[in-house]
Amino acid sequence: MSASFRTIGLIGKYNSPDIVEPLLRLASFLEGRGVNILLDRLTAGHVGPNQFTVLPLEDVGKQADLAIVIGGDGTMLNIARTFAPFDTALVGVNLGRLGFLTDISLDTMCETIGQILDGNYSVEERMLLSAEVYTEGARRFKVLAFNDVVVSKGVKGGMIEFEVHIDGQFVYSLRSDGIIVASPTGSTAYALSAGGPILHPSVNVMTLVPVCPHTLSNRPIAVSSDATIEITMRTALDALAHFDNHSHFALREDDRLVVKRFDHCIRLLHPPGYSYYHMLREKLHWSEAY
Repeated sequence: MSASFRTIGLIGKYNSPDIVEPLLRLASFLEGRGVNILLDRLTAGHVGPNQFTVLPLEDVGKQADLAIVIGGDGTMLNIARTFAPFDTALVGVNLGRLGFLTDISLDTMCETIGQILDGNYSVEERMLLSAEVYTEGARRFKVLAFNDVVVSKGVKGGMIEFEVHIDGQFVYSLRSDGIIVASPTGSTAYALSAGGPILHPSVNVMTLVPVCPHTLSNRPIAVSSDATIEITMRTALDALAHFDNHSHFALREDDRLVVKRFDHCIRLLHPPGYSYYHMLREKLHWSEAY
């Protein structure tokens, strides 16, 4: 077993009874490998009485050498945001649908985790986004996002207007349904549906993807991950800022949304033979005959 992974956190999809059987099966396998197992409180609540150490989620991140997430990409996004400051390696077992981030199947879970414990894995670092909202110079909100930061129109349905600055330089004013600032991980999420490019995770860039812009010449652009992106609301109506579609914040006119790269990366571990391009072919159904 890799000496790096003596303490492993097991985290299951919130409020899903489907995690109980695979989680207990994996826990039994890990016990046989002499691993110290940690459960977060929500996961432990699904499992019921057990002999494992139960901690708040953040404490699992602080103490675990590796966290194994059983769920879908939404679960992985949540854990990634929480564990980012702790340099905890993450592995995803797919209990969801697409599984861009959770690439281990339930059928081969124990075998594949065993290979990782033996040191047979590849490491991929993924960047996160740090976002802040300012009103009249005062910070009102701060949050992390793994996929994207989105400004969108509200239920009233009218276009919103905003200005975009990058590193203090004016880029454009835009009337649209919104704009997406995406990390490379988020390039296969909402940004892809809005016409943005797919970015390999190793590319250190952020993309700005307009959503239904009034001027069709406004196209997606990519900027350095070292850039500071500022979006200033001019006509807000009931505009909202969304962060991984997990956290939300109501925007007012003249509010300023600032997006930067977060100081820490997420380390994703992949099993032997993992290929990003194979994953894209599989999830996006490329090369299929019609």
